[in-house]
Amino acid sequence: MIKWFFDSIADIAAAWVIGITALQLMMVASAIYEFRRLRMRDRHQVWKRMLTSRLAPRVSILVPAYNEEVTVSETVTGLLALSYPNLEIVVINDGSPDNTADVLINRFDLRPVHPIYQERVEHADIKSLYRSSREPRLVLIDKFNGGKADSLNAGVNVASGELVCAIDADTLVAPDALQQLVAPFLHNPDMVAVGGTVRLTNDSPVRAAAIPHLVVPKKPLPALQAVEYVRAFVVGRLGWNPLGGNLIISGAFGVFKREKVLAAGGYEKSSIGEDMELIVRLRRVGYERSEGARVEFLPEPVAWTESPESAKVLARQRNRWQRGLMDVLMRHKRMILNPRYGSAGMISMPFFFIVEFLSPIVEALSLTLLFVGLVTGLVDPASLWVLGAAYGFGAAVTILTLWFDDMAFGSYPKFIYRVKLAGYAVLEQLFYRPLTIVWRLWGVRLFLMGRTEWGQQVRKGFTTS
Repeated sequence: MIKWFFDSIADIAAAWVIGITALQLMMVASAIYEFRRLRMRDRHQVWKRMLTSRLAPRVSILVPAYNEEVTVSETVTGLLALSYPNLEIVVINDGSPDNTADVLINRFDLRPVHPIYQERVEHADIKSLYRSSREPRLVLIDKFNGGKADSLNAGVNVASGELVCAIDADTLVAPDALQQLVAPFLHNPDMVAVGGTVRLTNDSPVRAAAIPHLVVPKKPLPALQAVEYVRAFVVGRLGWNPLGGNLIISGAFGVFKREKVLAAGGYEKSSIGEDMELIVRLRRVGYERSEGARVEFLPEPVAWTESPESAKVLARQRNRWQRGLMDVLMRHKRMILNPRYGSAGMISMPFFFIVEFLSPIVEALSLTLLFVGLVTGLVDPASLWVLGAAYGFGAAVTILTLWFDDMAFGSYPKFIYRVKLAGYAVLEQLFYRPLTIVWRLWGVRLFLMGRTEWGQQVRKGFTTS
């Protein structure tokens, strides 16, 4: 009986991995279909003509910054170089104990101005408001510490644009990315949020606050993340568009209707997954008020950010992401399998519950029992070929994703880069995936303990050339 139990565990683990991989393959097919649709829709690039005038919708870029003295100046320089014609940049210094505010004040000749704005969502008190004497588009909010969501709420209140673009302080944005992200708001009045692709800058050269070409990071950990980001953005999020169920716009790069954000109450300060929580709440409120609440992902507008290079920092990031996911699922659990919430309730929320929340728990439990079974001789080692095949299938799906990314966008221009990424796709399944399971389980434990801290994120800075 015990041997039968352990043999069954091997079959269940293999079936689970195959099922998850099959869902990923479905997302690849959906992403390819959606990519073709977007290319047909934008084949004349009407947005270029519509969004080169001062009459284009005003966009306020919100840059929350905490201890970002290493990267914030380069980020702001890049934002000021964007080609979007009707732009405002609002940097929010969230009580940083380092020199984040001083770096900006000195670099851009910022001068104090009288803070006149309507506080429609709550946030920590603002100490000072500055505007650049050389570049009037640049505003700095210096406030008491309240966290990222609190900083974004301050930015939404002060911003003057009808659209707001939330990015991280270590993020660089492609020159025409805003035009592309704003275009869907002109096509569809029901659009509430649009997100773009985030790629990693580690070891890639920065020239004039932009990335002329991507390179594969030299260290294995960021290189594995580069593979992960391609799969998550180019396929994972693009594949949700045809299903009408996008629930995530990256906190590092997304555009929102400012009035919709204010009407929904702004960013939830008590949520550690404030970016996903806002999107889910915007969609939920849209369904409940019978209003349009379309959320779309576009693969071609790109922003670049730095990924953690140490396992310690990456572990903190991933356990925080897991806690954020669990927080959102708990806050909006009434949406799960509720037809009132359309595809978000019937498809997206169950998918995230099963694949993103349950998957690390099931895989960890199955692998632990398999290890015990092998050690005690209760599991026949020959039966593990099924599990090996399942992980091999996962690597094949990732390589297919990398091929699609190369054919569609040519993100990594050199052949050797593509070979390296394919190699890392195999290593990801063998080494990186088990690590992420451990980190996500750590997040589950901390969530159950009620821990909400972010943890310090260390920045190396951009590689300028």
